[in-house]
Amino acid sequence: MMSRKVILVWFRNDLRTSDNEVLFSAVEKSTFVIPVYIFDPRYYTENKNGFSNTGELRHQYIVNSVAALKQKLQILGGDLLTYEGYPEEIIPQLVQKYEVDEVYHHREVARRETRISEIVEESLWQVKRNLKHFIGHTMYHKEDLPFPIKDIPNDFNTFKKKVAKESFVRACLPDLERISLPPHLEKTDFPFDIDSKSLANYGESAAQNVLEEVLTNPDNKSDFYTLLSPFLALGVLSPAQAFHFIQSKISTQNKKKFNYILDGLLWRDYYRFMLKKFPNCYFKTQNTLEYQADKVQSFIAGAIEDIRANALIQKLNHHGELTRKEREYLALYFIYELNQDWLIGASYFEQQLIDYAPATIYGFWSHMAGEGTSVKNNRSADDWDKLKKNKEHLV
Repeated sequence: MMSRKVILVWFRNDLRTSDNEVLFSAVEKSTFVIPVYIFDPRYYTENKNGFSNTGELRHQYIVNSVAALKQKLQILGGDLLTYEGYPEEIIPQLVQKYEVDEVYHHREVARRETRISEIVEESLWQVKRNLKHFIGHTMYHKEDLPFPIKDIPNDFNTFKKKVAKESFVRACLPDLERISLPPHLEKTDFPFDIDSKSLANYGESAAQNVLEEVLTNPDNKSDFYTLLSPFLALGVLSPAQAFHFIQSKISTQNKKKFNYILDGLLWRDYYRFMLKKFPNCYFKTQNTLEYQADKVQSFIAGAIEDIRANALIQKLNHHGELTRKEREYLALYFIYELNQDWLIGASYFEQQLIDYAPATIYGFWSHMAGEGTSVKNNRSADDWDKLKKNKEHLV
């Protein structure tokens, strides 16, 4: 008979019950699990560029995705405790109140995220509890790479070829059948209003539906990766789940479409591993450009001379979504036509895009600015000149 053990699972960007090693391990190794999600005010403050770290569109997407996870956990006999506040204050209080033995969470790579983990870890040491870290945000697991992090090739194509040839994507963990909560666990009021009817568009079942829609769509030219990227950004869908779905369905007819998605998944891995290899590398710049507020404000208002750029900004502002080619057009315009600091453009994408992930978005912009880690994939003013002439670019 296993002695009573309670594990608190701190959800962040892993809002799923299937293929979730943190949750799977917690259920396997404990008597009771306490799932927790905390809306941290640090993610909603204004940054030095005058943008919010999380804009309204992304905030609503996160809220609905968290609500969908809560609904799923309740179906499994569990629940999701939700709070607004600082994890380093809330988690130790819960640990003491419910005599929690250990706290589990997924490790992140960007500076803000890792710093918050460190603060939580320090606060848990004060109450003599351990924060256990899991690695699970990439398609290829760090432990399965054919090289240590310090030796990962900077060149993206070399990285891509070597992992495809010498590594593998782990099989997905099964979904849970049941979760046991501690008796007398408190109920929490969800901090935001939810339209429960709209939750069908969020969460794991919605991600699976989108995968099926991509499969049945006869179009082989569209960017289907960006249909999946919001689910991937919040961990509603794991990259391994997307990979294995594609591998099981790939054919000569849909190969081009699926390879485009796989390429997106590989870039996503690459950016995260590079941020691990070179901490904070995508949040620095060599340029000394003078900030021109009028140009930046006209750009984000969609009031510039370029009609295509204006239309794309309006799409970004109203929907929080852009295809990769659309992002490329806007980034190159901002950097080489307006001659503005790319970190400001990346910061605006951070506010607006519902699929924002630190490594992916800032890694993308650094390469557009010619300052990325994969030199051959860096862009230049010449690329912008060619793009301006290419009327087919956004088709």
